Amino acid sequence: MSSAQQLLLTAIRCDIDSLSHLATTADIVGDISRFIHMLQRERGASTVYLASQGQRFKARRDSYRQHSEQAETLMRQRLEALSQEARPQAAARLLRRIAAVWHALDELGTLRQAIDTFLISPDAATQAFNQLTSGLLAIVFEGADTSIDPDITRSLVAIFHLMQGKELAGQERACGAFGFTHGHFDEAHRDLLNQLVADQTRCFDTFLEFATPEAQQAWHTECSPRTLSGICHLRDIACRPSPSAQHPPSDNANTLSETWYELMTLRIDSMKTVEEALIDQLSTLCHRKIAQANAALAKANVMPFRYMPAPYEQLLALNDAQPLGHLTADALTSPLGRSLIELTQAQASRLQGLSGELENTRKALRERKLIERAKGLIMAHQDMSEEEAYRFLRKTSMDQSKSMADMAQAILDLSAMLKRKEEHRSR
Repeated sequence: MSSAQQLLLTAIRCDIDSLSHLATTADIVGDISRFIHMLQRERGASTVYLASQGQRFKARRDSYRQHSEQAETLMRQRLEALSQEARPQAAARLLRRIAAVWHALDELGTLRQAIDTFLISPDAATQAFNQLTSGLLAIVFEGADTSIDPDITRSLVAIFHLMQGKELAGQERACGAFGFTHGHFDEAHRDLLNQLVADQTRCFDTFLEFATPEAQQAWHTECSPRTLSGICHLRDIACRPSPSAQHPPSDNANTLSETWYELMTLRIDSMKTVEEALIDQLSTLCHRKIAQANAALAKANVMPFRYMPAPYEQLLALNDAQPLGHLTADALTSPLGRSLIELTQAQASRLQGLSGELENTRKALRERKLIERAKGLIMAHQDMSEEEAYRFLRKTSMDQSKSMADMAQAILDLSAMLKRKEEHRSR
């Protein structure tokens, strides 16, 4: 076996290993998706349960909690199997993300106990669920960031933004359930509701940008305009600062709360249907690419370099009677020369296209990382919540006519410069 053949076979095996890891990642994404969906249901029911002092949604919360625990068990089994591999296929960053989430999962029982005994406020409970879900979504994000296949990367990016938008819709359901159960929305909850709506739009726009035409069609088919219209009507009521909207009668509050919860649940369940379809498509895509790579490996093993065309001698044999320039010209105009050039051009064009797609996807991920890092700095130095930090970053970027990514980079650069000055002074 020649060195060239050995290198080719090794390259194909590397492709198969990478694709197998991506297939495992797709399975993990599916488990995380199901667990998050159950957590979102439990969070919404827990909010109503706490806001009503245990008068409402007790049975529903108990049922959702059981479903969450079942989904958590399945997800943990998948993640444990990944960590116990003799030669882990996962990237180190992905494993670190999973390890960080594991600690949060271990604290979930304490959170539920606090809800059972009313030792936590509805807002604090919602925030605790939000933090856990954020960590789970970070695993999906890491999977998209470590993918080296453009088609799979695009699919993962689309899934990630759909999952994030759906999570924001779940937070909106909890926020609205709290306000309608109480019978009024204060300014903080009205602002939060508006922010969650704006952030959902941003996520769903990005999802549609990276989604396949089939996924886009599924989105428009599943998301009912009638359901969204009813939700928009209730959003208007929630954000209306009139006395009648702030202090409705108790029976009206219960009706609005029930209607809000059911409409938002219909919308979120529709998103889940699209999400499941995308994850199934991702898994199919991974296994199809693995099958193609295995077929290429089998072909390379059976027919290695046996098809070298006879005209290759024209390229390798120098004829004293024919100058080199003539030989080159003849080779380029020969059928073999033309086929080689066309093949090279086709492959170069394909690689350039794949590279462009991958770079565009990577750019979206890099920009998101910049925004998240800048948001963390703002939270640490300005004592802001995650939502407040995002609103601050967004407003500042609009005021200075910059993109959020450029504004985030400027904040990070300024922080690094100030840190260097402080270190210089302390010496």
